[in-house]
Amino acid sequence: MQDDIDPYTVSLTDLRPVEWLQEMKELGTEFGFFEPLGKHHNAAFVEKGDTLLVSFESLPAIQALSDDARPIGFDLARDKGWSCLTVISNRDTWFRDGEVYGFFDQMTDDGFFEDFDQVIFYGAGPCGYAACAFSVAAPGAVVIALEPQATLDPRVTEWDDRFTHMRKVDFTDRYGYAPDMLEAAKAAYILYDPQEALGAMHAALFERSGNTRFRARHLGSGMQTHFEQMDVLSDLVHQAAAGTLDDVSYAALYRKRRGYVQYCKKLFGVVEATDRPALSEAVCSYICENWGAPRYRRKLKAIRQAKGTAADDAED
Repeated sequence: MQDDIDPYTVSLTDLRPVEWLQEMKELGTEFGFFEPLGKHHNAAFVEKGDTLLVSFESLPAIQALSDDARPIGFDLARDKGWSCLTVISNRDTWFRDGEVYGFFDQMTDDGFFEDFDQVIFYGAGPCGYAACAFSVAAPGAVVIALEPQATLDPRVTEWDDRFTHMRKVDFTDRYGYAPDMLEAAKAAYILYDPQEALGAMHAALFERSGNTRFRARHLGSGMQTHFEQMDVLSDLVHQAAAGTLDDVSYAALYRKRRGYVQYCKKLFGVVEATDRPALSEAVCSYICENWGAPRYRRKLKAIRQAKGTAADDAED
């Protein structure tokens, strides 16, 4: 690596997983540190400013969702000049691994987090669970978790049948039940879609003092990608870090969904299923006016034809 390279802007595209990890190792070695955490996890630290962002991410998601195959933590930290500690799994593990526990134990014992003026934990889905669970290692941290699970212990969440392959994994030992691990956090922000029943049930388990839950109605799963494409993820995290994220500021951010075609298409599917032709026509017309989707032009034509037929029948 060259001295004038910004580690947060390096492109890591078109690399096999082993090559990608080697590049991350070189970045960490030059700008901070890189530490393997057993067979399934790695940690890369880039030292920049006095604020530390701790992001939890999976390598398959990074390579699939980022145009430059960079950790989302790099992009979130770059704009503010933050330091970044990225903990990476090679698949969705919920970071339930003794090597990961030991790493955070060591960071706590070494006073690593105390060297920063502020520490922020971030993650989405299984990584959102980890952001909440491991935030206990840095008391006073701010936590932002998108659609996190509270636990996969079947004695608590037997109703969640999405991750049955994880039911043999112990979620009862150290760093286990995510809502309890937030007790030492300065603030925690949990984002979820109330229309997604299982995700909303997990979010309900985070309802306690010091935690703020924000609803992203009709956004569905893959919330991190949706927020990125709406161009609000950075503002969301930065406002949370600054302590300015509240109902009003969140509503202003989430209003941008009106210009996000995937949200509008999902909303149309919801209203269409409820047999509300006037609302279906309004949403479908909005999609056609803004994006000109041929499929939705045909739908709009069919809705209006049905509306005209209904009006004719009423006159008869």
